[in-house]
Amino acid sequence: MLSSFYIEDHIKSALNEDIGFGDITTENLTGENDTLQACLDSRVEGILCGCEVFKTVYKILSPDMEIKFYCKDGDRIKKGDKIADINGPARAVLMGERVALNYIQRMSGIATETNKYQTAIGNLPVKIVDTRKTTPNFRAFEKYAVKTGGGALHRFNLSDCAMIKDNHIKFAGSITDAVKQLRNNISHAHKIEVECDTLEQVIEAVNAGADIIMLDNMSCEMMKEACQIINKKALVEASGNVTLDTVRSIAECGVDIISSSAIVAKAPTLDLGLDIF
Repeated sequence: MLSSFYIEDHIKSALNEDIGFGDITTENLTGENDTLQACLDSRVEGILCGCEVFKTVYKILSPDMEIKFYCKDGDRIKKGDKIADINGPARAVLMGERVALNYIQRMSGIATETNKYQTAIGNLPVKIVDTRKTTPNFRAFEKYAVKTGGGALHRFNLSDCAMIKDNHIKFAGSITDAVKQLRNNISHAHKIEVECDTLEQVIEAVNAGADIIMLDNMSCEMMKEACQIINKKALVEASGNVTLDTVRSIAECGVDIISSSAIVAKAPTLDLGLDIF
């Protein structure tokens, strides 16, 4: 998901934003030949994500940086765990600290939050997935973090899958007309998903031949009935008001997928620290 050139381009932009015309603090406190040793450690429990991204920040700043990780993406870390050792030019260590931490803390936070939801679902054959409610220009990193946390991925962008939402239905006139028009115009490789608020819409979406039917903000009773109506003729996605307290009961309704913006949009950053020896 995250190619090296994509990571490097993104990080260069982030470093340009943060360093600007120079780090006036670091450059006036350190010499060109000064070196530092530091460690990355965890101050809380969670799922680690973003090791390669963290490493790339420092490799861009100086080819002389040496970083040794003791954990890998997807590992569960505990408070006090040493994650990595960092050795290299003092200026690079200090200049890159905030940007490197921003990436790995944010990504680890999303992986941790996703893991909580997937764990709450338990052994049911249901996947928690993300949505397009992501940080602009940071989506690839956030989706990678969702995957690392044990979740699955929804469409990456608007060109991945045709999703007919309420405003599309109003514009087209009906679910039936919207699905028919899309079938006539899009590639055979694209699936069509329909967002449904009522059981009447579910029946229409099934009859129209939708590939995926989203049950939007329905009660568990309605979702169970909707799953019976659909009867495996389409994948069933549940969405809306998904929390850690409700995700298990939603999964028990018979749906295939549960989408939630909370695993990304409401995920707190994971508290990791970089300390100089």
